[in-house]
Amino acid sequence: MTGSDRPEPHDEPDRPDHSGRPDPTDGTAPRIPLPRSSVEDTGQSLPAPPPAPAPLVLEHRVLKSLLGAWALAACSAEEATAVEEHLGDCGPCAEEALRLRDAVGLLHPEESLDLDPGLRTRVLESCLGRRPPRIPVPEWAVPYDAETARLDALLQDIGDAEWHAPVRLRWFDDDGPVSRKTTVAGVISHLLAVDGMVGLALGLDDPLGPDVRVPQDPAHRTEAYWRASHFPPTRAVRAPWREQTHELIRTVSFTAGGASRASGSGPGSGSGGSGRLPVPYGTVAASDRSGRQRTIELPLRDSMVDRAFECWIHAGDIADAVDYPYAPPAPRHLHRMIDLAARLLPGTLAERRRSGLATPSRRLVTAGAPGRSLRLEIEGLGGGEWLIPLDSPAATGSREHEVAHVALDGVEFCRLAAGHVSPEEAAAGQDGDREAIRDVLFAAASLSRM
Repeated sequence: MTGSDRPEPHDEPDRPDHSGRPDPTDGTAPRIPLPRSSVEDTGQSLPAPPPAPAPLVLEHRVLKSLLGAWALAACSAEEATAVEEHLGDCGPCAEEALRLRDAVGLLHPEESLDLDPGLRTRVLESCLGRRPPRIPVPEWAVPYDAETARLDALLQDIGDAEWHAPVRLRWFDDDGPVSRKTTVAGVISHLLAVDGMVGLALGLDDPLGPDVRVPQDPAHRTEAYWRASHFPPTRAVRAPWREQTHELIRTVSFTAGGASRASGSGPGSGSGGSGRLPVPYGTVAASDRSGRQRTIELPLRDSMVDRAFECWIHAGDIADAVDYPYAPPAPRHLHRMIDLAARLLPGTLAERRRSGLATPSRRLVTAGAPGRSLRLEIEGLGGGEWLIPLDSPAATGSREHEVAHVALDGVEFCRLAAGHVSPEEAAAGQDGDREAIRDVLFAAASLSRM
Protein backbone atom coordinates (compact mmCIF):
# COMPACT_ATOMS: atom_id res chain seq x y z
CA MET A 1 0.00 0.00 0.00
CA THR A 2 1.27 3.45 -0.97
CA GLY A 3 1.24 6.48 1.31
CA SER A 4 -1.57 8.10 -0.68
CA ASP A 5 -3.75 5.09 -0.08
CA ARG A 6 -3.53 5.29 3.81
CA PRO A 7 -6.74 6.63 5.41
CA GLU A 8 -6.57 9.86 7.31
CA PRO A 9 -6.74 9.64 11.08
CA HIS A 10 -10.27 10.92 11.16
CA ASP A 11 -11.24 8.28 8.62
CA GLU A 12 -10.35 5.41 11.01
CA PRO A 13 -13.40 3.31 11.93
CA ASP A 14 -14.72 3.50 15.49
CA ARG A 15 -13.17 0.81 17.69
CA PRO A 16 -15.40 -0.39 20.45
CA ASP A 17 -14.27 0.39 24.01
CA HIS A 18 -14.37 -2.53 26.41
CA SER A 19 -16.27 -0.39 28.89
CA GLY A 20 -19.12 0.12 26.46
CA ARG A 21 -18.58 3.91 26.42
CA PRO A 22 -17.68 5.91 23.30
CA ASP A 23 -14.03 6.22 22.43
CA PRO A 24 -12.69 9.58 23.75
CA THR A 25 -10.92 10.16 20.40
CA ASP A 26 -14.13 10.55 18.43
CA GLY A 27 -14.85 13.98 19.94
CA THR A 28 -18.32 13.08 21.19
CA ALA A 29 -17.93 12.86 25.03
CA PRO A 30 -15.10 12.62 27.53
CA ARG A 31 -14.31 9.20 28.87
CA ILE A 32 -14.34 10.47 32.52
CA PRO A 33 -17.12 13.01 33.20
CA LEU A 34 -16.15 16.35 34.64
CA PRO A 35 -16.93 16.93 38.34
CA ARG A 36 -20.30 18.51 39.06
CA SER A 37 -20.44 21.81 40.82
CA SER A 38 -21.85 21.89 44.34
CA VAL A 39 -25.35 23.23 44.82
CA GLU A 40 -23.94 25.69 47.36
CA ASP A 41 -21.78 27.24 44.59
CA THR A 42 -24.72 27.80 42.27
CA GLY A 43 -26.65 30.04 44.65
CA GLN A 44 -29.71 27.86 44.46
CA SER A 45 -31.61 26.85 47.60
CA LEU A 46 -30.94 23.51 49.22
CA PRO A 47 -33.57 20.82 48.78
CA ALA A 48 -36.00 20.52 51.66
CA PRO A 49 -35.37 17.60 54.06
CA PRO A 50 -37.87 14.79 54.03
CA PRO A 51 -40.72 15.26 56.45
CA ALA A 52 -40.24 13.60 59.87
CA PRO A 53 -42.41 10.57 60.44
CA ALA A 54 -45.43 11.19 62.55
CA PRO A 55 -44.94 9.93 66.13
CA LEU A 56 -46.71 6.75 67.06
CA VAL A 57 -49.84 7.23 69.08
CA LEU A 58 -50.34 4.12 71.19
CA GLU A 59 -52.71 3.28 73.96
CA HIS A 60 -51.48 2.96 77.54
CA ARG A 61 -51.92 -0.80 77.62
CA VAL A 62 -49.84 -1.18 74.45
CA LEU A 63 -47.08 1.05 75.80
CA LYS A 64 -47.05 -0.90 79.03
CA SER A 65 -46.72 -4.18 77.13
CA LEU A 66 -43.66 -2.76 75.32
CA LEU A 67 -41.74 -2.02 78.53
CA GLY A 68 -40.03 -5.42 78.57
CA ALA A 69 -38.93 -5.13 74.94
CA TRP A 70 -37.76 -1.56 75.59
CA ALA A 71 -35.66 -2.69 78.59
CA LEU A 72 -34.02 -5.30 76.36
CA ALA A 73 -33.45 -2.71 73.57
CA ALA A 74 -35.64 -4.81 71.27
CA CYS A 75 -38.08 -2.05 70.20
CA SER A 76 -38.03 -0.22 66.88
CA ALA A 77 -36.92 3.41 66.89
CA GLU A 78 -40.53 4.67 66.67
CA GLU A 79 -41.70 2.39 69.49
CA ALA A 80 -38.74 3.34 71.70
CA THR A 81 -39.51 7.05 71.18
CA ALA A 82 -43.17 6.53 72.05
CA VAL A 83 -42.28 4.53 75.21
CA GLU A 84 -39.73 7.09 76.42
CA GLU A 85 -42.16 9.98 75.93
CA HIS A 86 -44.78 8.02 77.85
CA LEU A 87 -42.40 7.35 80.74
CA GLY A 88 -42.09 11.09 81.33
CA ASP A 89 -45.81 11.34 81.99
CA CYS A 90 -46.66 8.00 83.67
CA GLY A 91 -45.12 7.34 87.09
CA PRO A 92 -46.17 3.66 87.46
CA CYS A 93 -44.74 2.78 84.04
CA ALA A 94 -41.51 4.66 84.85
CA GLU A 95 -41.06 2.62 88.05
CA GLU A 96 -41.78 -0.61 86.19
CA ALA A 97 -39.28 0.33 83.46
CA LEU A 98 -36.62 1.01 86.11
CA ARG A 99 -37.17 -2.41 87.69
CA LEU A 100 -36.98 -4.10 84.30
CA ARG A 101 -33.73 -2.33 83.42
CA ASP A 102 -32.22 -3.45 86.75
CA ALA A 103 -33.33 -7.00 86.04
CA VAL A 104 -31.72 -6.91 82.59
CA GLY A 105 -28.46 -5.86 84.24
CA LEU A 106 -28.47 -9.09 86.25
CA LEU A 107 -28.65 -11.27 83.15
CA HIS A 108 -25.37 -13.04 82.38
CA PRO A 109 -23.63 -12.22 79.11
CA GLU A 110 -23.22 -14.92 76.52
CA GLU A 111 -20.59 -17.41 77.62
CA SER A 112 -18.95 -20.54 76.30
CA LEU A 113 -21.06 -23.68 76.43
CA ASP A 114 -18.15 -25.55 78.05
CA LEU A 115 -18.78 -26.45 81.68
CA ASP A 116 -16.96 -24.56 84.41
CA PRO A 117 -13.88 -26.70 85.32
CA GLY A 118 -14.64 -26.25 89.02
CA LEU A 119 -18.28 -27.32 88.74
CA ARG A 120 -17.64 -31.01 89.35
CA THR A 121 -15.56 -30.25 92.44
CA ARG A 122 -18.26 -27.99 93.91
CA VAL A 123 -20.96 -30.61 93.28
CA LEU A 124 -18.86 -33.30 94.95
CA GLU A 125 -18.13 -31.09 97.95
CA SER A 126 -21.84 -30.32 98.30
CA CYS A 127 -22.79 -34.00 98.09
CA LEU A 128 -20.13 -35.06 100.59
CA GLY A 129 -21.21 -32.34 102.98
CA ARG A 130 -24.97 -32.90 102.80
CA ARG A 131 -25.65 -36.59 102.22
CA PRO A 132 -24.62 -38.86 105.10
CA PRO A 133 -23.39 -42.28 103.95
CA ARG A 134 -25.34 -45.40 104.84
CA ILE A 135 -22.24 -46.86 106.50
CA PRO A 136 -20.50 -44.01 108.34
CA VAL A 137 -16.94 -43.33 107.30
CA PRO A 138 -14.55 -42.82 110.25
CA GLU A 139 -13.68 -39.18 110.76
CA TRP A 140 -10.00 -39.88 110.21
CA ALA A 141 -10.77 -41.48 106.80
CA VAL A 142 -13.05 -38.69 105.53
CA PRO A 143 -10.16 -36.52 104.21
CA TYR A 144 -8.92 -39.45 102.11
CA ASP A 145 -12.41 -40.09 100.81
CA ALA A 146 -12.82 -36.44 99.83
CA GLU A 147 -9.37 -35.97 98.27
CA THR A 148 -9.53 -39.14 96.17
CA ALA A 149 -12.98 -38.08 94.91
CA ARG A 150 -11.63 -34.64 93.97
CA LEU A 151 -8.65 -36.14 92.16
CA ASP A 152 -10.89 -38.61 90.32
CA ALA A 153 -13.04 -35.69 89.14
CA LEU A 154 -9.91 -33.97 87.82
CA LEU A 155 -8.87 -37.13 85.96
CA GLN A 156 -12.34 -37.40 84.46
CA ASP A 157 -11.99 -33.95 82.88
CA ILE A 158 -8.56 -34.31 81.24
CA GLY A 159 -8.01 -35.58 77.72
CA ASP A 160 -6.12 -38.66 76.56
CA ALA A 161 -3.00 -36.71 75.56
CA GLU A 162 -2.83 -34.98 78.95
CA TRP A 163 -2.23 -38.31 80.68
CA HIS A 164 1.28 -38.13 79.21
CA ALA A 165 1.91 -34.53 80.31
CA PRO A 166 5.24 -34.31 82.19
CA VAL A 167 5.07 -34.06 85.99
CA ARG A 168 8.01 -33.77 88.36
CA LEU A 169 7.68 -35.45 91.75
CA ARG A 170 9.52 -33.38 94.35
CA TRP A 171 10.57 -34.09 97.91
CA PHE A 172 13.33 -33.18 100.40
CA ASP A 173 16.14 -35.54 101.36
CA ASP A 174 18.47 -34.66 104.25
CA ASP A 175 19.44 -31.07 103.40
CA GLY A 176 18.50 -30.73 99.73
CA PRO A 177 15.64 -31.06 97.24
CA VAL A 178 15.20 -34.22 95.17
CA SER A 179 12.98 -34.73 92.12
CA ARG A 180 11.87 -37.50 89.77
CA LYS A 181 10.37 -36.90 86.35
CA THR A 182 7.25 -38.84 85.35
CA THR A 183 3.83 -38.27 83.75
CA VAL A 184 0.27 -37.79 84.96
CA ALA A 185 -0.30 -41.54 84.57
CA GLY A 186 2.96 -42.17 86.43
CA VAL A 187 1.74 -40.10 89.38
CA ILE A 188 -1.47 -42.17 89.62
CA SER A 189 0.66 -45.33 89.48
CA HIS A 190 2.71 -43.96 92.37
CA LEU A 191 -0.43 -43.30 94.44
CA LEU A 192 -1.76 -46.77 93.59
CA ALA A 193 1.46 -48.47 94.71
CA VAL A 194 1.80 -46.54 98.00
CA ASP A 195 -1.90 -46.75 98.89
CA GLY A 196 -1.45 -50.50 98.45
CA MET A 197 0.69 -50.51 101.61
CA VAL A 198 -2.39 -49.49 103.59
CA GLY A 199 -4.39 -52.14 101.74
CA LEU A 200 -1.87 -54.84 102.69
CA ALA A 201 -2.21 -53.87 106.36
CA LEU A 202 -5.98 -54.28 105.99
CA GLY A 203 -5.65 -57.68 104.27
CA LEU A 204 -6.45 -56.49 100.74
CA ASP A 205 -4.73 -57.65 97.55
CA ASP A 206 -1.47 -56.02 96.60
CA PRO A 207 -1.79 -53.96 93.37
CA LEU A 208 1.79 -55.02 92.50
CA GLY A 209 0.63 -58.64 92.38
CA PRO A 210 1.29 -61.63 94.65
CA ASP A 211 4.63 -62.54 93.04
CA VAL A 212 6.34 -59.16 93.35
CA ARG A 213 8.95 -59.12 96.10
CA VAL A 214 10.28 -55.62 96.79
CA PRO A 215 11.15 -53.73 99.98
CA GLN A 216 7.96 -52.35 101.47
CA ASP A 217 8.70 -48.66 101.17
CA PRO A 218 7.08 -46.06 98.86
CA ALA A 219 10.04 -45.48 96.54
CA HIS A 220 10.85 -49.16 95.85
CA ARG A 221 7.18 -50.07 95.39
CA THR A 222 6.65 -47.23 92.94
CA GLU A 223 9.69 -48.14 90.86
CA ALA A 224 8.61 -51.79 90.84
CA TYR A 225 5.12 -50.90 89.65
CA TRP A 226 6.51 -48.67 86.91
CA ARG A 227 8.74 -51.50 85.70
CA ALA A 228 5.98 -54.12 85.79
CA SER A 229 3.26 -52.02 84.11
CA HIS A 230 3.04 -50.45 80.69
CA PHE A 231 5.88 -48.01 80.23
CA PRO A 232 5.12 -45.25 80.17
CA PRO A 233 1.91 -45.82 82.16
CA THR A 234 -1.34 -44.94 80.42
CA ARG A 235 -4.76 -43.76 81.54
CA ALA A 236 -5.67 -47.42 82.10
CA VAL A 237 -4.17 -47.04 85.59
CA ARG A 238 -7.11 -44.88 86.65
CA ALA A 239 -9.52 -47.81 86.98
CA PRO A 240 -7.42 -49.92 89.44
CA TRP A 241 -6.47 -46.81 91.43
CA ARG A 242 -10.10 -45.74 91.78
CA GLU A 243 -11.24 -49.25 92.69
CA GLN A 244 -8.53 -49.50 95.36
CA THR A 245 -9.54 -46.16 96.92
CA HIS A 246 -13.16 -47.30 97.12
CA GLU A 247 -12.09 -50.63 98.62
CA LEU A 248 -9.97 -48.90 101.25
CA ILE A 249 -12.86 -46.66 102.30
CA ARG A 250 -15.29 -49.58 102.43
CA THR A 251 -12.88 -51.70 104.47
CA VAL A 252 -12.01 -49.08 107.08
CA SER A 253 -15.69 -48.10 107.36
CA PHE A 254 -16.83 -51.65 108.06
CA THR A 255 -13.85 -52.32 110.35
CA ALA A 256 -14.22 -49.10 112.31
CA GLY A 257 -17.97 -49.53 112.56
CA GLY A 258 -17.61 -53.03 114.00
CA ALA A 259 -14.94 -51.91 116.44
CA SER A 260 -17.07 -48.96 117.53
CA ARG A 261 -20.10 -51.14 118.23
CA ALA A 262 -17.94 -53.60 120.14
CA SER A 263 -16.42 -50.87 122.27
CA GLY A 264 -19.66 -48.95 122.73
CA SER A 265 -18.31 -45.76 121.17
CA GLY A 266 -20.00 -43.56 118.62
CA PRO A 267 -20.42 -44.69 115.02
CA GLY A 268 -17.31 -44.36 112.89
CA SER A 269 -15.22 -42.88 115.65
CA GLY A 270 -12.51 -45.46 115.22
CA SER A 271 -11.68 -45.43 118.92
CA GLY A 272 -11.35 -49.22 118.87
CA GLY A 273 -8.50 -51.29 117.53
CA SER A 274 -8.99 -50.49 113.85
CA GLY A 275 -7.67 -46.94 114.07
CA ARG A 276 -4.56 -48.14 115.90
CA LEU A 277 -3.71 -50.88 113.37
CA PRO A 278 -0.02 -50.35 112.44
CA VAL A 279 0.74 -49.66 108.80
CA PRO A 280 4.43 -50.31 107.98
CA TYR A 281 6.13 -47.89 105.60
CA GLY A 282 9.30 -49.93 105.23
CA THR A 283 12.58 -50.13 107.09
CA VAL A 284 15.55 -47.78 107.08
CA ALA A 285 19.04 -48.03 108.45
CA ALA A 286 19.35 -46.80 112.02
CA SER A 287 20.87 -43.36 112.26
CA ASP A 288 23.47 -44.45 114.82
CA ARG A 289 25.41 -46.37 112.11
CA SER A 290 25.04 -49.61 114.01
CA GLY A 291 23.86 -51.45 110.94
CA ARG A 292 20.47 -52.21 112.46
CA GLN A 293 17.20 -51.64 110.60
CA ARG A 294 14.45 -49.40 111.94
CA THR A 295 10.82 -49.99 110.96
CA ILE A 296 8.71 -46.97 110.07
CA GLU A 297 5.08 -47.36 111.09
CA LEU A 298 2.00 -45.19 111.38
CA PRO A 299 -1.31 -46.15 112.97
CA LEU A 300 -4.09 -46.60 110.45
CA ARG A 301 -5.89 -43.41 111.49
CA ASP A 302 -2.73 -41.37 110.82
CA SER A 303 -1.87 -43.35 107.71
CA MET A 304 -5.22 -42.48 106.09
CA VAL A 305 -4.62 -38.77 106.78
CA ASP A 306 -1.11 -39.14 105.33
CA ARG A 307 -2.54 -40.71 102.17
CA ALA A 308 -5.10 -37.88 101.88
CA PHE A 309 -2.28 -35.36 102.20
CA GLU A 310 -0.22 -36.98 99.45
CA CYS A 311 -3.28 -37.35 97.21
CA TRP A 312 -3.95 -33.61 97.50
CA ILE A 313 -0.30 -32.65 96.90
CA HIS A 314 0.04 -34.84 93.81
CA ALA A 315 -3.36 -33.75 92.51
CA GLY A 316 -1.99 -30.22 92.64
CA ASP A 317 1.06 -31.38 90.68
CA ILE A 318 -1.21 -32.88 88.02
CA ALA A 319 -3.42 -29.78 87.92
CA ASP A 320 -0.36 -27.58 87.36
CA ALA A 321 0.82 -29.86 84.55
CA VAL A 322 -2.52 -29.68 82.67
CA ASP A 323 -3.29 -26.05 83.61
CA TYR A 324 -6.38 -26.90 85.70
CA PRO A 325 -7.66 -24.94 88.72
CA TYR A 326 -7.36 -26.86 91.99
CA ALA A 327 -8.26 -25.61 95.45
CA PRO A 328 -6.85 -26.69 98.84
CA PRO A 329 -8.77 -29.22 100.97
CA ALA A 330 -11.68 -28.27 103.18
CA PRO A 331 -10.50 -26.46 106.34
CA ARG A 332 -11.37 -29.34 108.70
CA HIS A 333 -9.43 -31.77 106.48
CA LEU A 334 -6.51 -29.38 106.15
CA HIS A 335 -6.40 -29.09 109.94
CA ARG A 336 -6.03 -32.87 110.31
CA MET A 337 -3.13 -32.88 107.83
CA ILE A 338 -1.37 -30.04 109.62
CA ASP A 339 -1.94 -31.70 113.00
CA LEU A 340 -0.39 -34.95 111.77
CA ALA A 341 2.69 -33.13 110.47
CA ALA A 342 3.05 -31.20 113.73
CA ARG A 343 2.87 -34.42 115.77
CA LEU A 344 5.55 -36.03 113.58
CA LEU A 345 7.96 -33.11 113.90
CA PRO A 346 9.52 -34.05 117.29
CA GLY A 347 10.46 -37.55 116.14
CA THR A 348 11.81 -36.29 112.82
CA LEU A 349 13.81 -33.60 114.59
CA ALA A 350 15.32 -36.20 116.96
CA GLU A 351 16.20 -38.43 113.99
CA ARG A 352 17.96 -35.55 112.24
CA ARG A 353 19.80 -34.75 115.45
CA ARG A 354 21.05 -38.35 115.74
CA SER A 355 22.20 -38.15 112.11
CA GLY A 356 24.12 -34.96 112.76
CA LEU A 357 21.79 -32.85 110.60
CA ALA A 358 20.45 -30.74 113.47
CA THR A 359 22.05 -28.97 116.41
CA PRO A 360 22.49 -31.16 119.52
CA SER A 361 19.95 -30.89 122.30
CA ARG A 362 20.87 -28.41 125.02
CA ARG A 363 18.97 -30.21 127.78
CA LEU A 364 18.48 -33.79 128.83
CA VAL A 365 14.86 -34.33 129.82
CA THR A 366 12.96 -37.38 130.99
CA ALA A 367 9.79 -38.71 129.45
CA GLY A 368 6.82 -36.48 130.19
CA ALA A 369 8.94 -33.68 131.61
CA PRO A 370 8.73 -30.25 130.03
CA GLY A 371 11.61 -29.13 127.83
CA ARG A 372 12.35 -26.33 125.44
CA SER A 373 9.49 -25.68 123.05
CA LEU A 374 8.86 -23.94 119.77
CA ARG A 375 5.38 -22.48 119.24
CA LEU A 376 4.20 -23.31 115.73
CA GLU A 377 1.36 -20.99 114.70
CA ILE A 378 -0.48 -21.94 111.52
CA GLU A 379 -2.57 -19.11 110.13
CA GLY A 380 -5.62 -19.21 107.89
CA LEU A 381 -8.37 -21.80 107.53
CA GLY A 382 -7.50 -25.11 109.17
CA GLY A 383 -4.80 -23.53 111.32
CA GLY A 384 -4.07 -23.49 115.03
CA GLU A 385 -1.15 -23.59 117.45
CA TRP A 386 1.18 -26.45 118.41
CA LEU A 387 3.99 -26.56 120.97
CA ILE A 388 6.84 -28.58 119.44
CA PRO A 389 9.23 -30.13 122.00
CA LEU A 390 12.81 -29.50 120.92
CA ASP A 391 14.91 -31.63 123.26
CA SER A 392 13.19 -35.02 123.08
CA PRO A 393 10.12 -36.56 121.38
CA ALA A 394 9.09 -37.87 124.79
CA ALA A 395 9.10 -34.40 126.33
CA THR A 396 6.02 -32.23 126.57
CA GLY A 397 5.82 -28.72 125.21
CA SER A 398 5.12 -25.87 127.58
CA ARG A 399 4.72 -22.13 127.17
CA GLU A 400 6.98 -21.56 130.19
CA HIS A 401 9.88 -23.07 128.22
CA GLU A 402 9.05 -21.54 124.84
CA VAL A 403 12.24 -20.34 123.13
CA ALA A 404 10.99 -19.62 119.60
CA HIS A 405 7.86 -18.79 117.64
CA VAL A 406 7.18 -19.54 113.97
CA ALA A 407 4.08 -18.38 112.05
CA LEU A 408 3.17 -19.92 108.68
CA ASP A 409 0.19 -19.99 106.36
CA GLY A 410 -1.53 -23.39 106.40
CA VAL A 411 -1.06 -24.18 102.70
CA GLU A 412 2.52 -22.88 102.82
CA PHE A 413 3.29 -25.19 105.76
CA CYS A 414 1.84 -28.16 103.87
CA ARG A 415 3.91 -27.32 100.81
CA LEU A 416 6.98 -27.22 103.07
CA ALA A 417 6.08 -30.61 104.58
CA ALA A 418 5.63 -31.98 101.03
CA GLY A 419 9.08 -30.83 99.94
CA HIS A 420 7.65 -28.38 97.41
CA VAL A 421 9.11 -25.37 99.23
CA SER A 422 12.60 -25.28 100.72
CA PRO A 423 13.03 -24.22 104.37
CA GLU A 424 14.93 -21.13 103.26
CA GLU A 425 12.09 -20.08 100.92
CA ALA A 426 9.21 -20.75 103.31
CA ALA A 427 7.46 -17.45 104.05
CA ALA A 428 7.58 -17.73 107.84
CA GLY A 429 7.35 -15.14 110.59
CA GLN A 430 10.15 -15.96 113.02
CA ASP A 431 10.99 -14.86 116.54
CA GLY A 432 13.39 -16.32 119.08
CA ASP A 433 16.10 -18.98 118.90
CA ARG A 434 17.30 -19.02 115.28
CA GLU A 435 18.90 -22.47 115.52
CA ALA A 436 15.70 -23.99 116.87
CA ILE A 437 13.65 -22.34 114.11
CA ARG A 438 16.00 -23.62 111.42
CA ASP A 439 15.97 -27.15 112.84
CA VAL A 440 12.16 -27.27 112.95
CA LEU A 441 11.75 -25.89 109.41
CA PHE A 442 14.25 -28.44 108.06
CA ALA A 443 12.52 -31.21 110.02
CA ALA A 444 9.20 -30.18 108.42
CA ALA A 445 10.74 -30.46 104.95
CA SER A 446 12.21 -33.86 105.90
CA LEU A 447 8.70 -35.21 106.42
CA SER A 448 8.40 -35.40 102.62
CA ARG A 449 9.25 -38.49 100.59
CA MET A 450 8.65 -39.86 97.14
